[in-house]
Amino acid sequence: MLTKLSKIYNEFPRKFWVVVGVSFIDGVGGTLLFPFFALYITGRFNVGMTEAGLILGIFSIFGLFGGMIGGGLADRYGRRSIIIIGLVFSALSTLTLGLVDKFTMLIPLAVVIGLLSNFAGPAHSAMVADLLPEKQRQEGFGILRVVGNMAWIVGPSIGGFVAKKSFFALFIMDAIISCVVALLFFLFIPETKPVRDDIAHKAESLLETFRGYGQVMRDSAYVWFLLAGILMGLVYQQMYHSLSVFLRDSHGIEPQGYGFLLTTSAITVILFQFTVTRLIKRRPPFLMMGFGTLFYVVGFSMFGWAATYWLFMLAIVIITVGEMIVIPTSQALAANFAPEEMRGRYMAAFSLLWMIPSTLGPGAAGYILDNYNPNWLWYIGGVVCAVAALLYVIMHNRLGGQQQFAPAPDEAGI
Repeated sequence: MLTKLSKIYNEFPRKFWVVVGVSFIDGVGGTLLFPFFALYITGRFNVGMTEAGLILGIFSIFGLFGGMIGGGLADRYGRRSIIIIGLVFSALSTLTLGLVDKFTMLIPLAVVIGLLSNFAGPAHSAMVADLLPEKQRQEGFGILRVVGNMAWIVGPSIGGFVAKKSFFALFIMDAIISCVVALLFFLFIPETKPVRDDIAHKAESLLETFRGYGQVMRDSAYVWFLLAGILMGLVYQQMYHSLSVFLRDSHGIEPQGYGFLLTTSAITVILFQFTVTRLIKRRPPFLMMGFGTLFYVVGFSMFGWAATYWLFMLAIVIITVGEMIVIPTSQALAANFAPEEMRGRYMAAFSLLWMIPSTLGPGAAGYILDNYNPNWLWYIGGVVCAVAALLYVIMHNRLGGQQQFAPAPDEAGI
């Protein structure tokens, strides 16, 4: 096992592993607070989930705009500086959030925090794409997923203990960790933005940089890729939004049982993500996207007819297998779609796969749960994922022959 891990370590550049380590620390900071945020709002301000949902929706909507701004600036000024700025201002805004004592103040603050929450996200993804060649990006993003799931195990465990004593302490801890991560980026991670010497690039104005999003949206193949991902994301997001309510109201499963299901998913990723990524990296990526989405079809549809806890756990494991295939592959594909000088903007547009579903998905699911047979939510989800899988197969037929979408070469010659 140690030999295998040592081999994996040596295959990737040292700068990448520095980014991985710093990302883990940042992930722990984020997961200290995020899982308990709805509890904080409802308890601190004596409001219901409708009001809490409004605040979370504002975060998502303005997070999309923040990502677009950050992605454009990352292409113009570099990845490192945008990440550091995003972390510092995020720490300040998070600390301010913990000091607010009136619900009406949360709305404008949510706008600011939403803008800052995803400001550095595209720059971070672009930095990973800068550091790794095309053949390693899929596996590199898979490694980051393992680290992210490790953070989800560590962060909420610490956060739950601290929250019993003081919610404000969580805000302080998150702000401190963000500042520490910013310092680590400043000290140990150099700028990775590719250097271009052409005069036209240097003369590009800030307005022209943001107009570059028009070029992203005119890339019809990339738009279809985003559309398929959004359809898939509308279903996938239900695992974190609607599933807990469905399990409680339809099957009497308490929040602890739901939490254990998510822990099962995280442990599955930690144990098997390396293996899964290595198995699929030499196979056509669009076909792998379709194949992984079929696991979503099966897993989410199971929630419609399953009636025992072990079947719900099996459904989560099936979904997680699909997740281990889909998420790192989709991140690598997004990076490979992008021209070198536009990686930040392409990765910002890629965030639509999470932002649109997290904004629209909970409301649409709530309408079905409140007005129809709740099981229909999961059957509809299965159909939507099947449509997404079909789109990925069509994209393979049309784009799979292009060099930037070719699977990684088989070094062993097999």
